[in-house]
Amino acid sequence: MQEISLTASLQLAALDSGQISAAELLEQTIARAEELGPILNPIALKLYGRARQAAEEADRKLAAGNGGRLCGLPITIKDSQFLAGYPCANGSQLLSDFIPIETCRAIELLEQQGAVIFAKTTCPEFSLTGVTHSEMYGLTSNPWNPERTCGGSSGGAAVAVASGIGAFSLGGDGGGSIRIPAGFCGIVGFKPSFGAVPREPCFPSWQSIVSYGPMTRSVADARLFFDIIGENFQGNTNPRLNKHGIIFSEDLGFAPVNSDVRAAFRSALERMRQAGFQLIEDNPGLTSSVETWAITACYDAAENARGSAYNIDYLGEVAKGFIDFGEQFSADDFEQAQHQRQVIREHYDQMFARHDARILITPTLGCEAFPHGTIHPHKIDDTHIQLPWLDWASFLYDANLTGMPACTIPMGLGDEGLPLSLQILGPVGSDYEVLRIAQEIEKLLAWDNSIVTPSGGTLEQTA
Repeated sequence: MQEISLTASLQLAALDSGQISAAELLEQTIARAEELGPILNPIALKLYGRARQAAEEADRKLAAGNGGRLCGLPITIKDSQFLAGYPCANGSQLLSDFIPIETCRAIELLEQQGAVIFAKTTCPEFSLTGVTHSEMYGLTSNPWNPERTCGGSSGGAAVAVASGIGAFSLGGDGGGSIRIPAGFCGIVGFKPSFGAVPREPCFPSWQSIVSYGPMTRSVADARLFFDIIGENFQGNTNPRLNKHGIIFSEDLGFAPVNSDVRAAFRSALERMRQAGFQLIEDNPGLTSSVETWAITACYDAAENARGSAYNIDYLGEVAKGFIDFGEQFSADDFEQAQHQRQVIREHYDQMFARHDARILITPTLGCEAFPHGTIHPHKIDDTHIQLPWLDWASFLYDANLTGMPACTIPMGLGDEGLPLSLQILGPVGSDYEVLRIAQEIEKLLAWDNSIVTPSGGTLEQTA
């Protein structure tokens, strides 16, 4: 048995039983990273020496029977996240010399439970875009097909988990940045309620929309890690499974959705009906929130760039364009967007209230992962139109704008053999209800959550 092919929960069981040592599991994982690194490029910073010391300490604790819940488990964190004493470039040449003196609280919580951090994963410059490509780290590729995007901004994290370079990575999501790459790479991504997972200390931008959360190969693993990092969560941690009053929408009334995504979504709903779920079709009655999100995110990014000590003229083209876009908005525009965020939240609250419901299910993305370097030709009803990435991620922004929890799980393969994904959302504070439903749907869909190995542009799945 290759332990790297297992979920985090099974890896921990193997460690606890003595089937494998922490040092051995780490070396397997490092070997995997070195094998696939040249093909997929998910690693921004190797922390192998630090990790080997941590694995030795974990083995001592395991032998003494006093390790934490994650004792000896190799994991990765995102390049944008603070780890004291180690570079935190956030994908930017401008920050290549930045070394934080503090560690993000969520990472402290992981290490307190014995997790072994062996690498930081790639992200686009300042984590600003939905694909993972930067002048600093180059292109990160999808393990299902290296010619396709892995999504972003937590792209390296999703690639690492999907391909067996650790069974967990800590992602960050300010506009779908956990859920986009999780959806494109066929793994689980959970964006908790805003503030449930401590993000600080951190970079100052996007303070009102970013949540840190787990990226894993199973919902059970996502819950395990949320149990540990959800230090600020307020709500019921052990809700009953409630199959009644589950709302669904296959396009929210406005989102572009390809025909294969619609078919997979409808198939998933039918399995749920057969399993006793009572489904209600509805939506919050909104138009796309892209504009509200874009003003919030881009104005904030531009404000923070202006106030920094760095010369933003040396930003890469994509990040510079994002900030330049934000420069066109005024403080009044930003305030109006913040008012609209409250309107959006009220619409969701009203939707849940009129059905006495707590769960909404949608597709995660309207398409499969598309080729590198393209604006995806989004196919709708056999007509090809050009859409920017803000449109193909239409399902995602409301969770960031409202603070709602959202969990992404695989729901099958599209016409081109790449993963499709389903999203489960709930009101703020319903995190464990969302995870409970997600785990039940995951069981019904019977997705194979073993690792993916790229092989000459095709794939192999390793049991």
